[in-house]
Amino acid sequence: MAQSADSVLKDLKAGRYAPVYFLQGDEPYFIDKISGFIEKNALSETEKGFNQMIMYGKDVDVTAILNNARRYPMMSERQVVIVKEAKDIQDINKQDAQAMLESYVKNPLPSTVLVFCHKYKTLDGRKALTKTLDKHAVFVSTKKLYDNQVPDWITQYVTDSGFTIDRKAAFMLTEFIGNDLERLANEIDKVLINFHEKVQIDPAMIQKYVGISKDYNIFELQKSLTVRDVVKANRIVQYFEANPKNHPVIPMIAMLFSFYSRLLLIHHSGEKTEGGVAKILKINPFFAKEYLLAIRNYSLPVVIRNINFLRQADLQSKGIESGGMTEGQLLKELVFRLLH
Repeated sequence: MAQSADSVLKDLKAGRYAPVYFLQGDEPYFIDKISGFIEKNALSETEKGFNQMIMYGKDVDVTAILNNARRYPMMSERQVVIVKEAKDIQDINKQDAQAMLESYVKNPLPSTVLVFCHKYKTLDGRKALTKTLDKHAVFVSTKKLYDNQVPDWITQYVTDSGFTIDRKAAFMLTEFIGNDLERLANEIDKVLINFHEKVQIDPAMIQKYVGISKDYNIFELQKSLTVRDVVKANRIVQYFEANPKNHPVIPMIAMLFSFYSRLLLIHHSGEKTEGGVAKILKINPFFAKEYLLAIRNYSLPVVIRNINFLRQADLQSKGIESGGMTEGQLLKELVFRLLH
């Protein structure tokens, strides 16, 4: 059975290394975390020169990888072979190559730590190789977190760093960044580096160090659209137009498209409770109230119309039938159409 990234990292931090690691799936953060730890800590700096090899899938085949894995370390108890971009290994999908790899995994060289970083893709679970890896290797299969799982991940990440975080601040980061764990980790680290004492991270700190304006950000724009506050929405758009580098239009269109798409799901479900909405959208109940308010202000036909407006704006933002509009002009027109 595939292991969790946390349990693998726990073993590594305790100095327990396995002969073969196969790290696959849609969430690169955990793959990078495990392979990065091995790359940094499995060998001392003096040992790395002779005993650590980084290979890239597109440049090698399975035979080359296994030839390196079967070498004995020089003046060290182990050697490390890390295969990055493993999904691009030249013959990874060929039966003969899989059979060779399967044979090695069943009887690996104990002094080698062989790591495959197979990002954004998974092996066919029905194949013998996958079953062998699952049984004989450290096999990790990662998945993207759902939005409702992200605040808990943020809280745990901050706790592991020796700090605490206010629940609202965690939700704020979730809404601003989404489930991009690498970016979340970078933004959290950017906040924590400013404090020598172990403080509680609050919304004001997130606003200050992550660069989210208290009054002028995409969340406030979404809230103003939710309640159809025309004055506030226009004020925010004008601010964005004056600061185009800090507020590019394409990510905004993507977030607003996600917002109205969720309203479409709620309308079709007929759900009218916070718990039901949270379950349908896979979000924390903390956010459900805002969506319930929005569906009262946007009927199903209007939601469908607004999604079409957003699709058109997305094309215009990429230069298709834009008529030479600037990003600020495009956003102004879009928000006007969404509200009216």
